[in-house]
Amino acid sequence: MAAEKQLLEKDLQVWEGILADHGAKTSSVLQILLDINQHYHYLPQESLEWLSGQIRMPISQVFSIATFFKVFSLTPRGRTLVHVCTGTACHVKGAQRLIERLEKEIHLKPGETTADLAITLETVNCVGACASAPIARVNDDTYSEMTPNKVSELIKELVKKEG
Repeated sequence: MAAEKQLLEKDLQVWEGILADHGAKTSSVLQILLDINQHYHYLPQESLEWLSGQIRMPISQVFSIATFFKVFSLTPRGRTLVHVCTGTACHVKGAQRLIERLEKEIHLKPGETTADLAITLETVNCVGACASAPIARVNDDTYSEMTPNKVSELIKELVKKEG
């Protein structure tokens, strides 16, 4: 019980700091959610409930925003997000082969996260770089003209960094 209370107090400090940065107003809800999501790599249910009370917005509206945008997750994600574009150009140029190689290398299917919360594998509909397809993104870095071998090397580097 004491550990839970300590965790909540630590979380409250984080949330209050984020709220102070943006102000307790409904027009700031998206930026506040982005900052909470960035801090935890997902949106804890308690943070949504807390935010709802702080900005006097119904929890249903906060939840609607949190589930509308793909950038948000309601379940824990890995510290490293690996995205494979599955848009038309990437699909035609081999995105599925990249996904298959990633599934084999990190033992994840799209939408899954490693048990140690190191890596999450996701697909995205388009990253807007069709001329350089197929595309993989790792956090904020974009890798173009990917092949299964290139994606294997990328994963080896990621695992080395995480390990």
